[in-house]
Amino acid sequence: METELEFSGRDLRRLIIPLVIEQLLAITVGLFDSVMVSQVGEAAMSAVSLVDTVNVLLVNAFAALATGGAAIAGQYLGRREIQKAGHSSAQLLLFIGEISLLITLLLYMGKGFILNIVFGQVEADVAAYANTYFIIVEASTPFLAIYSAGAALFRVMGNSKISMWVSLVMNAVNIVGNAILIFGLRMGVEGVAIPTLVSRAAAAIAMTVLLRRPDLPFRMERLTLRHDRYVVRNILRFGVPNGLESSMFQLGKILLLSTVAVLGTASVAANAIGNNITSFQCVAGNAMGLAIVTVVSRCIGAGSYEKARFYTKKLMRYTYVFMALCVSLTLLFLPPVLQLYNVSAEAENYARQIVWMHGVMAILIWPLAFTLPQALRAAGDTRFTMIVSTVSMWTMRVGFGMFLGRHLGFGVLGIWMAMFVDWALRIAFFLPRFLGRRWETMGLREP
Repeated sequence: METELEFSGRDLRRLIIPLVIEQLLAITVGLFDSVMVSQVGEAAMSAVSLVDTVNVLLVNAFAALATGGAAIAGQYLGRREIQKAGHSSAQLLLFIGEISLLITLLLYMGKGFILNIVFGQVEADVAAYANTYFIIVEASTPFLAIYSAGAALFRVMGNSKISMWVSLVMNAVNIVGNAILIFGLRMGVEGVAIPTLVSRAAAAIAMTVLLRRPDLPFRMERLTLRHDRYVVRNILRFGVPNGLESSMFQLGKILLLSTVAVLGTASVAANAIGNNITSFQCVAGNAMGLAIVTVVSRCIGAGSYEKARFYTKKLMRYTYVFMALCVSLTLLFLPPVLQLYNVSAEAENYARQIVWMHGVMAILIWPLAFTLPQALRAAGDTRFTMIVSTVSMWTMRVGFGMFLGRHLGFGVLGIWMAMFVDWALRIAFFLPRFLGRRWETMGLREP
């Protein structure tokens, strides 16, 4: 039965602005990390960028899993079943905590394979730096997972301000720690890894405590080790396809590194710089996607599918406007930003071309490929989005990327060109799906 649910312009602003700031903070730390470690040398920066592809996989996978799991709480909130929303939040933290401990164990067991096989043949100094960084930073995996779950739960409450402030403190600890350890104590890559570990631990503890506040729209129950099979079943249906989709996406990027690595240190450095700077171009799109999850999950819970469509279209219009603004700013400040990196002229030239290509395509098609499908995921249509995204990723970005980059001689630029083809293929499936009705039948399943 449909219940009354409205999001005023003020409600949307209170949701979106902190999300934009939070997304901006997250990628700003990546930029500061890479700039700071570049002062140690190009080999150190290349090593951190290689290992960070694994870390980005984890960040995105846990964020996707948490967002999918939190959408369950959002639908319960839309139904005004507050106790069930709080219960599902406790189950999400238990589930994601267990998964993260297992992944941490697998990472350390597979360290040799990741560093020596996945990353391919890299120079000896790059390999040594990568080993040191990997050992320290992967210990933060469980803390990252708990933080991601807490942030996602606050977002579906419409209280993105709390997750923004926790992110602000976490990133401040990270940046200050980097500055002290790298420039003060001359610790090299250790100076980047240790603050990451400490800041994520602090953020996880903060999120766990804050979720117990009595003034929230729903309050997390006491932490428990007992599983509710019905809630876990919905987490598996909503969250796991989300997490797998994100993992496959990042895994494809990691495998492409073997192609980038053989192209030389300049290509590896340019790819890392491109990834950092182009992340700023997508800040608004990522934030709007998270806002869509909050709004659509609650609309679906209230049984209001037409409002879910209305708010999705409205937020998509905002996305295009703000994406154009973000891209324009990155291109405007690109020359001085590139000067911050201590890289060769060849690497700088490649990076400049990457950022310009990405900027143009981001304005044109990125929102339809990545922001729009968040509405489908929030409604529970995660299996479809997972299949489309995975197939498109592996055929276009990975397969076609290797073909362009290595066999046709386009190098690192060819890998980025193939990525744009991947975006176009996603749109060909996601847009008709949203315009249809099938996704409206994918809501919560009760016992």
